[in-house]
Amino acid sequence: MSSNVSRRPGSPSTRSILGSGLPAAILLLSASMGSLAALPATAAEKGNPSSDWPQFLGPSRNGISRETGLLKSWPADGPKQVFRVRGGVGMSGVAVHNGRAVTLLQRGGKQMVVALDALTGKTLCEVPVAPEYSNSMGNGPRATPALAGDMAYVFTGEGILAGVDLKTARVVWSHDTLDELGGREAEYGMASSPLLVGDVVVVTPGAAKGTVAAYDRKTGEPRWQTISGSGRDTAGYSSPTVLDAGGVSQIVALGGRAVIGISPRSGDLLWRYPYPTNFDCNIAVPIAQEGKILISAGENHGSVLLSLRPKTFEITPVWESHGPESVLRNEWQTSILLDGALYGMDNVGGAGPVTHLTCVDFATGKRLWQQKRFGKGNLIAADGKLFLSMMSGELIVLKANPKEYEELGRAEVISSTRQAPSLANGLLYLRDDREILCLDVREPSTP
Repeated sequence: MSSNVSRRPGSPSTRSILGSGLPAAILLLSASMGSLAALPATAAEKGNPSSDWPQFLGPSRNGISRETGLLKSWPADGPKQVFRVRGGVGMSGVAVHNGRAVTLLQRGGKQMVVALDALTGKTLCEVPVAPEYSNSMGNGPRATPALAGDMAYVFTGEGILAGVDLKTARVVWSHDTLDELGGREAEYGMASSPLLVGDVVVVTPGAAKGTVAAYDRKTGEPRWQTISGSGRDTAGYSSPTVLDAGGVSQIVALGGRAVIGISPRSGDLLWRYPYPTNFDCNIAVPIAQEGKILISAGENHGSVLLSLRPKTFEITPVWESHGPESVLRNEWQTSILLDGALYGMDNVGGAGPVTHLTCVDFATGKRLWQQKRFGKGNLIAADGKLFLSMMSGELIVLKANPKEYEELGRAEVISSTRQAPSLANGLLYLRDDREILCLDVREPSTP
């Protein structure tokens, strides 16, 4: 199979802090704020890296944490608040790693990386990476940072990818991906949360010269660009992930018009499956089990489970459920797969106001149960439970039960939010357009 990939291993467009395409005022402010706001990461030695949440949707980008020992019953007044601090505008989630809780937000006319002490909420650094971003569907950045060591990798609302050193509070390198790759901003903003694979960081610009692109994590040098749909495939609003399918580990990226498989090492295009959705609104991240990949989209689209034949990557739909009667239409939430049961938000109509909470058998597509008119929200899983953050501001906890809906508790904890919670070391993080919140969801220890 031809690679259908363009590689530019040594482009002069890589920008350091001194030669960046960022506005000079932003760089000067970043440097000055670094000297003022960069504080010792006091929690850096206190966290457990294996229990961190270092990227969008957690360690494996599937919304699942391996943590145990979490609350068995819901306190009458909700979980204990650890901290609640000032945040900013945007839809970026919170990533937690190396003692820091990090998000990308908009404040004071700039999009900035904000790092907090993960245990106290104390500001460690604030690093501007781009001017403010405005969009009729909500202002500010959309994508969640990816963290490794002292570095944060962020993707802004207009498509600027930056590597930020949180220890020194400076932008190490930056790329305007759409300008460099001949792309056009997605209608509702660029939403691809960076993915770290080996020594590269991967995003989905959806551009003519790069549907998906990889950059060296250390230097920012372009490593490879994958072109699909003859350069006409758009970004959509999903984020790339790494899945095992077709007998290999591969990057899977759902764009606005198709889902594709990519070799992580070379960027070669392995396969493409057309999946156009109205307004390019493919948002949920693909998930996999036993080599089969699930794709789901809202706008009354639906879901399909794909099987890939090893070596040839020939695609066969195992089951598909599309249209107004579909069993699952993920609007902007990625479903959670636990023990063969798929828990997800089923949105009715074209981004309509009605959303059901649904449990579906992953292997067959059969609906197991449905909680009608549940409301719009997002979800993660840990310790046999589902944690749901609702647009109403409620945090709801359910037992992950494939037989029936089983609610353990709920409490209003924040203003309206679209992001899923983040869970690290027994602490749950959530944010809205004003605040960043941390709750203790650990089961109290007995004397």
